[in-house]
Amino acid sequence: MHHTPIPAIPDAPPSIRNLAHGRSIHDTSSSPEARVYALGAEGASSNALFAKTAAAGTLAHEARMSTAFHELGLGPEVVEYLPGGGTHADWLVTRAVIGDDCTAARYLAEPERLCDLLAVRLRTLHELFRTQPGRLDALNIPDVRARYLNNVKRGWRAGRFDAQVCPRTTATDAYRIAAEAAGELRTDALLHGDYCLPNVILDDWRFSGFIDFDHAGLSDRHIDVFWGAWTLWFNLHTSAYCSQNAPTARHSFSNCSRLPSLRSS
Repeated sequence: MHHTPIPAIPDAPPSIRNLAHGRSIHDTSSSPEARVYALGAEGASSNALFAKTAAAGTLAHEARMSTAFHELGLGPEVVEYLPGGGTHADWLVTRAVIGDDCTAARYLAEPERLCDLLAVRLRTLHELFRTQPGRLDALNIPDVRARYLNNVKRGWRAGRFDAQVCPRTTATDAYRIAAEAAGELRTDALLHGDYCLPNVILDDWRFSGFIDFDHAGLSDRHIDVFWGAWTLWFNLHTSAYCSQNAPTARHSFSNCSRLPSLRSS
C-alpha cells in the first residue's frame, strides 16, 4: 500500500476534519473511483483510522457490510458514515485493522503458507452461511447475486473490460461465459466479494480481519474463489496455486479459469 503524506484531507466535511485533527494524514488511494486516507495516531497504531470518500450513494453498501462483518468479528469498526447528496460525496471512516495486508514482503516470501492460509480462511468465511444462518439473517445481510449479474451487463454495455482480470479471454467471450453461467450461480455463501491479497490483514501470520466490503453479501462462493485464485496469480506471478493438482487447501482455488469476473470494473 502506498502512503503519500499530505497536510489535510481535501474537501472533507467538518466531522471528518475533526477526526483527522492532530493525526498524520497519508493518501493511500489505489482506485480512481474513491480516495482513501490513513489517519495515524501518534504512538498508538490501534487508534489509527481510514477515511474513504466516493461519489454520493456509492459507499452505502460498503458501510452496511462493514458493520455486519465487524459484528461477526471479521472486519473493522465503522466510526462514521456520512451519506452524500447533490454535490456532496459519501464518507466512510473505519478503525484500522492491526497488521499488514497480504502483499507485505514477508507474506509473499512464503507463497505456499500464504495460499493455504487464504484458502482455509475463505472456506471458514463461506461456511458461516451453513453454520450460522440465523446470525446472518439477524444482520440483514443482502443477497447480492443479482447485483453481480447486473454489473456484468452494465460493464458490457459500457465497453468496460479488464484484460488483466481475464487473461487470454476477449471481452465478447467473457460476457458470453458469464451470461451462459448466470443460471448456475447459487446463493450458498457469505462472500467478501473482492477476495484479494490487499484486503486480507494479518498480524504476524494471524488473521486480523478483512477490509473493503463494497462487493460483500450473500451469493455464489465461486465468485470469491475466482478472486482468490486471480490474486495469487497476479501477486505471485504464477498459476501454481490455482492448479487442480495442488495439495489439500489449495483445492479451494482450483478451476478458477472457468469462472468469469462478476464484479463491476
